[in-house]
Amino acid sequence: MDNSRLLGKTATKPDQTLREAFLTAELRAQDLSRLRLETDPEDANALFVMTFSLGMQAQYSSLIEKHQLESLSLVREADKFARKLLAVNPDAADAYLGLGATNYIIGSLSALKRFFLHFKGISGDKRRGIQQLEIAVTHGRYLRLCKNLSWPWWRCAKRRLALAQAQLVELVAEFPQNPLFVGELAKLDAYSDAAGRAAN
Repeated sequence: MDNSRLLGKTATKPDQTLREAFLTAELRAQDLSRLRLETDPEDANALFVMTFSLGMQAQYSSLIEKHQLESLSLVREADKFARKLLAVNPDAADAYLGLGATNYIIGSLSALKRFFLHFKGISGDKRRGIQQLEIAVTHGRYLRLCKNLSWPWWRCAKRRLALAQAQLVELVAEFPQNPLFVGELAKLDAYSDAAGRAAN
């Protein structure tokens, strides 16, 4: 929701109870998926779980715990499963969530950080990331139902401002008690007003 948190500029103190529950659930999902993949290496459901679970674990490691090297290792593993899933089932648009998030986050880093990551075989493209996230939330089997996954990324693409605002208006109406949605809508409205004044 906040670019300074997304890009690691603002420290976040993890809740230990939530952390343990989250990691326990992630590791259990991965263990079950690996068992299925031992029987059938092209099991699309297991590949999707590995892609999604490792991606979430990587983002937690990076955005919450600030363990960048561990996160990059998890990102590479998640990407491997995402690409395999798309090779098995090209219509598995949900796989683009992890690929898109990785491209967006790495593509948003400073040029110096991207330069060093390039030598480790890791690259990212912010614009491509937004495109991949759009595929996931527009055509994905599961993620197209999750509007809240779509609008934060569209917020970053100024040409999609009206679409992001419409998404947020719906979310605020559905979840009026959620201060994050209300706050993000206010940011977009303020940006839209400023852009309108500048154009005039």
